[in-house]
Amino acid sequence: MKDNSVGSNLAAQWDALEAEVDRLIERNAALNRENEALRRQQQRGSVERADLVRRNELAKSSLEAMINRLKAMQED
Repeated sequence: MKDNSVGSNLAAQWDALEAEVDRLIERNAALNRENEALRRQQQRGSVERADLVRRNELAKSSLEAMINRLKAMQED
């Protein structure tokens, strides 16, 4: 009877281990999906930031040109 109990216990432990491995595999897949989504989000943020910096520089140049024209008009 004891051998049957040990066998049952080992089978239960094996099943529990198998379930835990399956859970870890799914968790790993979920984390990989999340990581990929975060990488895409970061990439979009970097592109958006670069565009904003470019647009800010254009606005700054335009404003400086207007200021210089106004100063030139005052000197005339």
